[in-house]
Amino acid sequence: MSGRRVIVVVKRSSYSRFVEDEGDPRAKQLIRKKDPSVARWREAHREHNQTVEAVIDSLERLGARSLVVRRSHAAFDAADAALVVAVGGDGTLLAASHNVGNTPILGVNSAPAFSVGFFCGAQRKNLHRSLGDALEGRIDTLTLSRMSVALNGRERSRRVLNEALYCHQSPAATSRYLLSHGKVTEPHKSSGFWLGPAAGSTAAQRSAGGRVLPLLSKKLQVVVREPYAPEGTRYRLLRFTVGPDEQLEAKSMMQDACMFLDGPYRLINVSLGDVATFRVSPEPLRLLGLGRQIDARRRQLAR
Repeated sequence: MSGRRVIVVVKRSSYSRFVEDEGDPRAKQLIRKKDPSVARWREAHREHNQTVEAVIDSLERLGARSLVVRRSHAAFDAADAALVVAVGGDGTLLAASHNVGNTPILGVNSAPAFSVGFFCGAQRKNLHRSLGDALEGRIDTLTLSRMSVALNGRERSRRVLNEALYCHQSPAATSRYLLSHGKVTEPHKSSGFWLGPAAGSTAAQRSAGGRVLPLLSKKLQVVVREPYAPEGTRYRLLRFTVGPDEQLEAKSMMQDACMFLDGPYRLINVSLGDVATFRVSPEPLRLLGLGRQIDARRRQLAR
């Protein structure tokens, strides 16, 4: 495995961002006072950094060449890499995955007591073995569906793993749009809608009333948020799935709409009359190290 190129994507902890980098006086004051809003920042930061150092050390001992990307939302080219390692939690893995095509990715939960690592297949306690197995191809691989999003016929992303949120730019405003699936088209008033592949069905979709899809499902799930149906109105497109050979269209009836892709950092502005198209992506994600354990977790959530 000597000389293989590995990209290590590292999140910036809250302590690093607000205290070390920006020197935020309010954050420093709250830490000195041991305010509960920031009480765990320093400890989480320390544990995270120890895991980052362990990852880099393990890869060096395994003979790999590491490129460390210290901003989880930074762009990088993974085309010629043997492996991408996302060190943080699920948010770090999600952000890194938007730069990853066919290259396998391993999530490392850097501070399990402080961060969510549902899709992270490694922790510090099993790190060296997990990295070695990943480089040698001896580790479980899940091939997860992703979603393609286009606006007015132009593809904007084909690497959405969790979900997209389509809504008005103001959370207090009503979202108005025409939703089309199959032979059904209907005007909606709501708080917007969630849409995403199976990997994201345990998150916002489930919280909004959707169901947990089988992890290897090729379908997308749509869940409309807080639909407003005037008396006599009955929506047909509220909670449903979009098959691998189907698509969903949303035509904006708003001047100030937007789409958030996999969290708050990937924002696409949508104007009046714009048409967004959603379908299963031709480019799935190869996620390492989870095996059967994630199926057991998802079955518990589905109950």
